[in-house]
Amino acid sequence: MYLENLVIDARDPLALGRFYEVMLGGRTLPEEPDLFETRLAVPDGPVLDLSFQRVDEPGAPDPRLHLDVRGGARQQEVVDRALELGARRLDIGQRDVPWVVLADPEGNPFCVMEDRPEYTPPGPIAALPLDSSDPARDAAFWAELSGWQYVSSAMPAALRHPSGRGVLLELCPEPRPKAADTKNRLHLDIRLEQGDDEDAVVARVVELGGRELDPGWGELPWRVVTDPSGNELCLLPARTR
Repeated sequence: MYLENLVIDARDPLALGRFYEVMLGGRTLPEEPDLFETRLAVPDGPVLDLSFQRVDEPGAPDPRLHLDVRGGARQQEVVDRALELGARRLDIGQRDVPWVVLADPEGNPFCVMEDRPEYTPPGPIAALPLDSSDPARDAAFWAELSGWQYVSSAMPAALRHPSGRGVLLELCPEPRPKAADTKNRLHLDIRLEQGDDEDAVVARVVELGGRELDPGWGELPWRVVTDPSGNELCLLPARTR
């Protein structure tokens, strides 16, 4: 199994996808109706696809997963470029912090980060902070499903691809529990590989504290589950050869 996609709900997948593709330097994947995908590849490191799917419902405030974009010494340049592309400054009560909080064209918050030792490995996204009711427990859950490894971070727990390159997955103490009737507007997809038993993987998700969901969308080619804090993720079937 491996982490394959960051999925972002969008009212206009093409427009929002193009915004992130230009800002982050992605490569467009073949387009599908109501879906836009751009690929972020780190040399000798992980590949992460950003998948923008059409969802007409507005996003909930205080998202549990967001992007921390790499800024570092080029922080102001990255901020200016994002603003030119359609982002806006956002006040979420952050006060005097070294990172810059922006909203993308559909209002999703993201941050442009300052220099930090944990952001030294290359890649356009510095981190994916995910709200957690128990960061140590949830880090163990995500490590098993993704194969990513523990690294040092300012957050209580963080994981990175075994290559030591690319984005961090940071488990952050949640300000409040996840509402059961609210879907995360951003979520992650795990891809199964040849030989993985889908039912056994779902059973292991449950053993680790997650659960399987039935979103009521009819028969799907993937399984929808949650981590122990209620954050949704999709288990995608292994690719056919």
